[in-house]
Amino acid sequence: MTADNTHRITDVETLERLYGLPAGAAVAKEIDYLHPHYRKLIAASPFFVLATSGADGMDASPRGDAPGFVEVADEKTLLIPDRRGNNRVDSLRNIIANPRVALLFLIPGVGETLRVNGRAEISTDPTLLARFSVEGKLPRSVLVVHVDTVFFQCARAIFRSRLWDPDRHVERRSLPSLGTIVAEVSHAQIDGKEYDKGLYERLKSALY
Repeated sequence: MTADNTHRITDVETLERLYGLPAGAAVAKEIDYLHPHYRKLIAASPFFVLATSGADGMDASPRGDAPGFVEVADEKTLLIPDRRGNNRVDSLRNIIANPRVALLFLIPGVGETLRVNGRAEISTDPTLLARFSVEGKLPRSVLVVHVDTVFFQCARAIFRSRLWDPDRHVERRSLPSLGTIVAEVSHAQIDGKEYDKGLYERLKSALY
């Protein structure tokens, strides 16, 4: 689909005439450090999305673990273990090219989210790795995020989506299985039935 270019917004002045300028709490809530209240939100969150940008484009990666897995080292620094994943390391490749990152923290049952923008570096410092040992297993690296801005996002998007409403939960079997998807998009290079066999049990046994 191609939009009518006569209605395309291409400059900030037009955008601001349409939306106006932020004011009040929308502006006052943004600070450049991790206030104790914002620290509590991070400590309660078991999940965030990490946005990065590199030479090959953008990436948004889900990150999750027990609440508190993101550690506040000080008012300007977050420490994040890089847990076991699919080994694509798209986010890490991007960080090497461009350290600017954005994090969106979610808390189950809570409408507000927390947004953190900053610059990240990848560390394999043994002391840092040891801080995030789980069941005797270390992360391969730790992201050190130097905070530039922090602010909460109001609950409108969560309310509109009814994200935490159990009545809106989707049955997994109502959607194509991952094996079905990967078999078709790979033109049968991957055996979908074999991929699906015991998939979630394998994932759960290899979280760390």
